[in-house]
Amino acid sequence: MSKSPTDTPWRPPTIVVGRVGRAHGLDGAVYLDGHGGAVALTRGLQVTVGGRAAQIVDRRGSDAHPIVRFDLAANRNAAEALRGYDVEVPASALPPPEPDADEYAHIDLIGCRVTAGDRAVGIVSDVLVYPANDVLEVRSAGATDPVLVPFAADVVETVDLAGRLITIRPDFF
Repeated sequence: MSKSPTDTPWRPPTIVVGRVGRAHGLDGAVYLDGHGGAVALTRGLQVTVGGRAAQIVDRRGSDAHPIVRFDLAANRNAAEALRGYDVEVPASALPPPEPDADEYAHIDLIGCRVTAGDRAVGIVSDVLVYPANDVLEVRSAGATDPVLVPFAADVVETVDLAGRLITIRPDFF
């Protein structure tokens, strides 16, 4: 399957894969906070750190708590100066959505229309991570507060990424 942007036209050109955390050691390495693991952070990967082009020159740590060193930072002080910046990768670095999969990238859910039976609920504006399950933040025109919909099998009936539609149980509301 191709990773062409035309296969996933709803994805923005770049995807935030984490945020630079505290420095690790003296060589310019940093912890990457908020990394969900959808993109393999490998040596040589081209990224953007705080809007600046960068390359990963070293990767350590675990998948849950990666430690990376960018070519932008050769020492601890330079690493600390990057703290708090978003780390972005090209959308093509994400794996393509799997048809009939039970797992979805949050970026693929954002922007989907949500319906409950014949009723339009709104558009997914964010995906919130909770311990039990993720929650879709759904906004509708004219409403001031979003509707929160558990992204769970007993609520969500179908997810059609290509059609940009999520159907939930009509009796949920």
